[in-house]
Amino acid sequence: MTGTATDTLVVRHLGMQDYRPVWRAMSNFTDQRDADTPDELWLVEHPPVFTQGQAGKPEHLLMPGDIPVVQVDRGGQVTYHGPGQLVGYPLIDLRRRGVGVRELVTQTENTIVNALAELDIQGYPKPDAPGVYVNEAKIASLGFRIRKGCSYHGLSLNVTMDLQAFLRINPCGYQGLQMVRTADLSSDPRAASVTEMEPVIARHFAGLLGYQHLSVADDPTRVLVDFADKDEQ
Repeated sequence: MTGTATDTLVVRHLGMQDYRPVWRAMSNFTDQRDADTPDELWLVEHPPVFTQGQAGKPEHLLMPGDIPVVQVDRGGQVTYHGPGQLVGYPLIDLRRRGVGVRELVTQTENTIVNALAELDIQGYPKPDAPGVYVNEAKIASLGFRIRKGCSYHGLSLNVTMDLQAFLRINPCGYQGLQMVRTADLSSDPRAASVTEMEPVIARHFAGLLGYQHLSVADDPTRVLVDFADKDEQ
């Protein structure tokens, strides 16, 4: 790896993975990391799942049906993950980086805004509702957990996913919130590919957080084994 732990961001392209093992792995990674552990950005797609944040209210789960609901330890309300959505988990030592929680949220939103701009999509954040919006419709959601001065959980960007599942919930606790996806808003081929959008997100995130080096992991899914819950190993 080129560079030191403080100036290198390790990027892991995890592909399609069930939600729960990835959640447990990033939680365990956060618990076990030390002062020399490089920061990482995990990029992944999940099979259909609703995740309910710590502030989540049951009434926002309208009719989940056959889609599982997972109660998780991030901030925010209920959201949906599914194929065709780019999910990013920044595992950042905020103290070492000198970044506050508000700045992490702001720069994550800016990451998405800048990535969308490459596709000629004009996105923007809202001060009272974390995430990124296009013409008042939501295209990306955010929800973090901070533990031991380190972040996990993160962002989701709608690329080609089926948006119908959002009708089964009040997304992020907002009744009737319209969701949109990049594939419908841009003729750029990258707008219709999670795989092609992943390096765009990684590049902008690394730049905004001041990393000097991006290191793409050779064995990206190894962390799902190394940091699995003991009863799953």
